[in-house]
Amino acid sequence: MKNRKLSATRGYRGCARWGGRGTYTVVVAHDTLAHPTAPLGRFMQYRAPLCHVTVRICNGGARVVDQHTEPEGFLSVRNASPKPAGTPLVGRSLGLRGALNARDLGGYRAADGRILRRGVALRSDGLNRVTAEDLGPLGALGLRSVVDLRSMDEVRGAGLDRLPGGVTLHHLPLLATDFDISLLVRDALADQSPQRQRALLGDGRAAALMTGLYRWFVTDPVARERFAALLRLLAAPQGPPLLFHCSAGKDRTGWAAALLLTALGVDRGTVLADYLLTNERSAPVVRGVLGDFAARGLMREPELLLPVFRADGGYLDAAFAEVEAGWGGFDAFWRDGLGLDDEVLAGLRANLLDEPGAGRGPAPGGGLSPR
Repeated sequence: MKNRKLSATRGYRGCARWGGRGTYTVVVAHDTLAHPTAPLGRFMQYRAPLCHVTVRICNGGARVVDQHTEPEGFLSVRNASPKPAGTPLVGRSLGLRGALNARDLGGYRAADGRILRRGVALRSDGLNRVTAEDLGPLGALGLRSVVDLRSMDEVRGAGLDRLPGGVTLHHLPLLATDFDISLLVRDALADQSPQRQRALLGDGRAAALMTGLYRWFVTDPVARERFAALLRLLAAPQGPPLLFHCSAGKDRTGWAAALLLTALGVDRGTVLADYLLTNERSAPVVRGVLGDFAARGLMREPELLLPVFRADGGYLDAAFAEVEAGWGGFDAFWRDGLGLDDEVLAGLRANLLDEPGAGRGPAPGGGLSPR
């Protein structure tokens, strides 16, 4: 694993591990004052303030290996598109060994009856662990852009994304200093006292911290700016195919996907089902982490961490409740909270949805958000 220097115009200088071949450049548009955070694998959390980094990567070629897996029992959601030849079109895994939660958002039905196309909007956990064999399937996606929502410290600790050639990597880090999950877990593991760990995590405390984090996604101006920037990239003429991710592909990525699907008019039940699919995809990782903590004697009750490591519908509900409380509905939040307009929405529809008439016809209503 090679080490190359990351440099910035202001405020940050550090070293990041690079797993691919070729060259890359990093452009930092704003100050990025780093905050020290210990890495916690896929479950690193949000510790970097304002910055926008663009990384342009050129790797050597890789043999294309098509390895897709399909979820079980996920087609019961209302907005699932038809299933030709027995192949599900929603929640399609990208089959990456190093990113188990990588999947395609294609297949969901929008409010106007059109269907989100496959291969244009994808979500994932961190791509820093993709294997050499994964570069083939990633290359076959024809990605133009990848958006990394991890903090600068997460990137420094876990490494840059490993990507095929020709992909532009945009870094839009998110930090919630008042809801620092990694700090909470680190404190619990450092103490190793069952009583102290329960005092930190038990009796709903871990879940309350997660709920607060999701509310912060909506109430914090910088967080709204980051999510809006991602949506603008998806709406840009040369934006998709685009993949966005954080570390676990659960919280930051989950809310980003919920915003996108809601803007396109996908119903709330389907948005929730996509969000909760993370639990199925990341289950092997969660079991491994908790089992390791128990085996090493770090925690007597590792299940206390489940509220942190699992997606929960209550968290997503809390974010949408903040939208309602602060803006009265998604339409106003889109305009006044995210600072987005009809042009961005039109760009999303043009880039991501199939041609008019290809679906079953318009859905009732016609507002921006589902009822």
